[in-house]
Amino acid sequence: MEPRFKQLKVWQKAKDLAVHMYRITDKGKISKEFSLRDQMRRAAVSVASNIAEGDERETDKESIRFFYIARASSAELMTQSIIAHEAGYFDVETVRFIESEAASISKMLYRLIKARS
Repeated sequence: MEPRFKQLKVWQKAKDLAVHMYRITDKGKISKEFSLRDQMRRAAVSVASNIAEGDERETDKESIRFFYIARASSAELMTQSIIAHEAGYFDVETVRFIESEAASISKMLYRLIKARS
């Protein structure tokens, strides 16, 4: 039986963003900036991971706690992408894409939190 979280569109979107972050941080100047690169990867993975973990929890209260952590990680990733852009590692299109995807995931999580409340 497939885990339920894999059916969540928000998890699918978060997982895709994490994969994207691995790909874009594997090339260019950011690939040599290990601390920022690794922190961005961890934040992106944290979003998808906390959605999965939250969805597998026994109660809605427990689930919601993990969904809030995922939202916080999404904000962390947005902040890191802005820093990467201003430090000259990402072009404006890349940072806009990351911000747009992270904001969309955050909104989806907000709706999921409200539905489980």
